[in-house]
Amino acid sequence: MKVLVLGATGFIGRNVTEFLSKIKGCRVTAVYNKKPPFLLDNVDFVQADLTIAGDVERVVKSQDIVIQAAAKTTGVKDVIERPYVHVTDNAVMNSFILKSCYDNYVKKFIFFSCTVMYQSESQPFLERPVVESDFDPSLEIYPGYFGVGWTKVYIEKMCEFFSRLGRTKHYAIRHSNIYGPHDKYDLESSHVFGATVNKVLSKDSDIVAMWGDGSEKRDLLYISDLVSAVEKIITTNDKSPFSLFNIGSGKAVSVKEIVNKILDISGVNGKRIVFEQSKPTVKTSVALDCSKAKQVLGWHPKVSLEAGIKKTILWYMSDHAQSVSKSA
Repeated sequence: MKVLVLGATGFIGRNVTEFLSKIKGCRVTAVYNKKPPFLLDNVDFVQADLTIAGDVERVVKSQDIVIQAAAKTTGVKDVIERPYVHVTDNAVMNSFILKSCYDNYVKKFIFFSCTVMYQSESQPFLERPVVESDFDPSLEIYPGYFGVGWTKVYIEKMCEFFSRLGRTKHYAIRHSNIYGPHDKYDLESSHVFGATVNKVLSKDSDIVAMWGDGSEKRDLLYISDLVSAVEKIITTNDKSPFSLFNIGSGKAVSVKEIVNKILDISGVNGKRIVFEQSKPTVKTSVALDCSKAKQVLGWHPKVSLEAGIKKTILWYMSDHAQSVSKSA
């Protein structure tokens, strides 16, 4: 089985690549762009710019399964101040990739979408976790997510379009906020979880400064649970040409609760939490109903938030110590 992982040096792509490298009989080709490859047995690394059609054709040719984890992603600051960075390159690269998968008779294509299209603020009656069909294209997407949200919907619809041509089965994963090893932890481009871990474990300040008032809620899922969903999709015999799955924990946790849990589990004492309400923030709250994934794939999350935080902190401390040692 020949599997191509696009964006293999990114957060999700790296974790998927590491998992696939351990599967007997799986030949993995890992594509990177600017972020350099890492040492890993049973994986062939290839450099490509996925916004160039010729590069896409070169890497997709002769593959059985394509896992699309490449994307232009940054944190909430860019979502608010430079929303265009999440639109153009992502739309271009995915258009090239989907056409190339069709041209090369790829068997399965897996796309990592997200949950930004769900109108949690437009549908206040949704006190329950959202199902895939809750997205209503006639309603407004949250203003801060307008660009990235409709870009994700466009790519999902492109998957559905190509699936109707009959050559490739397409799977779109609307995953919740993923966290864990190899995520972004710098304060400029990380999401709320990575930024919070950085602030809590940093020795540079006694203050943990959080953007917003802490009432914003996120559905957090540990990375290994997302990878297990990919495994289920690869091995499923589902006959549907196009499938869309929510993949999340099913629970919305407030930012205030997240930072307090990270502080408690890390054992860091003496730090004060400050909520900076003048800073950019996204005032949304979504939890995912993953019943479809459970029914069709037999998937369900296994790692609790507390266990995931502990695993992440242990990895972060080890990785950070190694980085300091190498730079010394």
